[in-house]
Amino acid sequence: MESHLQEDRGGGGVARRTLLRVGAAAGLVTAAGVGRTLVVPGLEQQGLLSADGTFEAASIAVGDAALYVEAFPTSPLILTPFSDALTIPKALRPQAMLDVQSWAQPPGPGPGQQNSMRNQQHQMWCPPGQTPVDPLVYKLELLVRPHSFTTSQVLPINSSGLPTTSYDAFGKVYAKGTVRTLPPSTIYGFNGVFPGPMINAEYGRPVLLRFVNRLDENPYGLDRQDFGAPDWTFLTHLHNAHTAPESDGNPHYSMRYGPQGRGYAPQTWVDNLYLNWPAGGDSREKQSFFWFHDHRMDQTGSNVYKGLVGLYPIYDRENAMDMGDETQGLRLPGVRTDNGDGSFDVQYDVPLAFYDVRLDDGVTTHKDAHDGDFPDAKNPRTHPEWWGKSFFRHFPNHGFVGDIFTVNGTAYPVMEVKRRKYRFRFLDCSIARIYEFKLMSSTQGPKSAASLGLTGNELQGQYRIPDGQQCMKFTQIAADGGLLPAPVVRDSFELWPAKRREVIIDFTKYMDGTPTTKGDVIYLTDVMKMPDGRMWSNSSRFSPDPKYKVPVLKFVIGDDAPDDSQIPTRMRDLPPLPSNWQSMLANRLVFEVQRGSGGGEIEWLINGKPFDPTSVATSLKNPAGLTPLAQQKKNSFNLWEIRNGGGGWVHPFHLHMEEHRTVMRNGKDVTAAGTPAHPDDVAREDLVALDPSESVIIYRGFRDFVGPYVAHCHNLAHEDHAMMFGWEITP
Repeated sequence: MESHLQEDRGGGGVARRTLLRVGAAAGLVTAAGVGRTLVVPGLEQQGLLSADGTFEAASIAVGDAALYVEAFPTSPLILTPFSDALTIPKALRPQAMLDVQSWAQPPGPGPGQQNSMRNQQHQMWCPPGQTPVDPLVYKLELLVRPHSFTTSQVLPINSSGLPTTSYDAFGKVYAKGTVRTLPPSTIYGFNGVFPGPMINAEYGRPVLLRFVNRLDENPYGLDRQDFGAPDWTFLTHLHNAHTAPESDGNPHYSMRYGPQGRGYAPQTWVDNLYLNWPAGGDSREKQSFFWFHDHRMDQTGSNVYKGLVGLYPIYDRENAMDMGDETQGLRLPGVRTDNGDGSFDVQYDVPLAFYDVRLDDGVTTHKDAHDGDFPDAKNPRTHPEWWGKSFFRHFPNHGFVGDIFTVNGTAYPVMEVKRRKYRFRFLDCSIARIYEFKLMSSTQGPKSAASLGLTGNELQGQYRIPDGQQCMKFTQIAADGGLLPAPVVRDSFELWPAKRREVIIDFTKYMDGTPTTKGDVIYLTDVMKMPDGRMWSNSSRFSPDPKYKVPVLKFVIGDDAPDDSQIPTRMRDLPPLPSNWQSMLANRLVFEVQRGSGGGEIEWLINGKPFDPTSVATSLKNPAGLTPLAQQKKNSFNLWEIRNGGGGWVHPFHLHMEEHRTVMRNGKDVTAAGTPAHPDDVAREDLVALDPSESVIIYRGFRDFVGPYVAHCHNLAHEDHAMMFGWEITP
């Protein structure tokens, strides 16, 4: 089988590692008026750079590198929002064991059984000291499929909010004001759906997911457009399960232990084994909501945006604490139905995956440093044949944001709820957008942003509820690291990329105590304006804009229903911090994320360097005067400091393998109460929310496994452009 360690190159594109290698000697080109830089070899010698290092024409291609133009389309206006029902996924059913045993290459613990290259094996087949039990086996195929974000008709509009012309795949031009039906977008989906299947897992019952790459097959003859890994490779990461590195989807692991290169190629497979076992066997380390997504080297953002997202709630049978049965244990909302094959469904326990998308207008020029990887696109050019289909820019310096907000793959859905309590599991699977949610009522209902006279970036979200008023509160029960010690009542909460938060909403009454009635409407509303991927331009913490109230999901109150659930006063004990954790400060590892001056493919740096998949990162010099490698002994604990080296961006920084506890922000001890901006700091987390110029110190462990892992920004444009570092657990 051909090695995929070769450069990513197609057509006239510049390979990413080529650009990385020539970075120091390369010239810098800036697109005029855009403020972007692209590393292009040899410009000084050609005399094409001006004295200030800029290049005058944004439309000129130099050599085989096309300059980047940061221009985005305005999506057509969805005319009847909140008419499509919210998709509530059912639990995927496992494969029958007789079928699994009949496979030509069945899963197993032996040498060469972990993937189709027969070059790896699982580091641990069952937890230490436990009787081996066969994992539930699921087969997930990566498929090219169509996906519709709405059944509503749409009105094509321009950036001024005015009706404009539109196009179709057959070359027809539609006059201004013509109402259209959207064509389906092309996705890469686990089992062909977005978001992908939901696997309801349980602690103590391992799960094995066989991922089979069939992205080379295109039975519907769909146009793949110009984003997604151009060689159709993939990796899958269960975020942030306690998983051995060979099953973790580390984007550099396959490069170090080839021949799968940057990812698993079409017609290959990999078995990811998830032991569903807490770190160190400590029940206090249990979590409650994972998700899985693509993590292919350099193409994570494009593959996730293309649809490679799946859901993985995990329950806890121990003492029936959180097993999806509201009559036992903590009695959190949920009515469980077992399917007889190890899988189960839980009514009133609903995952909500938030994702913003942008649709092509047919007149925006596609011009990206990666366009050469898609020679059929013949970029730079406009693509009227892609009108109404998803549009993506791999290369914006700040991170990609869409202007249509979707929940579970549907734009502006509606959900009828019973008059009772529900558990909602929130996930932000957007590329860069941060949300802040409130529950609001509105007498007049949604108004289109265009009808309110808004233009440009103010059109993002498409709708507003000008008279929206908060009517209910959330009871937060979990963060990305699992259940909180105790519930927290919230007026609103932020949701950063890759973050999860779980809340209970009581649909029987409003926050003033008055009862709800059948037919009442409540809007889940985003109140954080984020015009690009840098950071918010308003939030409840910074200069709130009272007019920015974007309804995202409509709840309609239905009939009464039995409700045996309760809101507990106490949920879990956290693993204790060592009483002398401050004494570890001198030996902490320090990692600073920053924007580099060189731009291009290695624009985002950590400790001044781009990600090198072949090496382990080096910590910045810490107070002890040491500059240690990012290596930690198995079953050890340490403090890590993550610094935001620039004030113009926020960074959702994710660390693979174990959750952490935040102990300090900006030099202040936050172990007792967190901060008003980050109350989850008192709980377990797998993602550090870095505000501008912040420093955060975390306490974390490195238990049970050995091998290489990564840490990276989960603004996926930053990750794909080198804001990642490798670290390692050693024996």
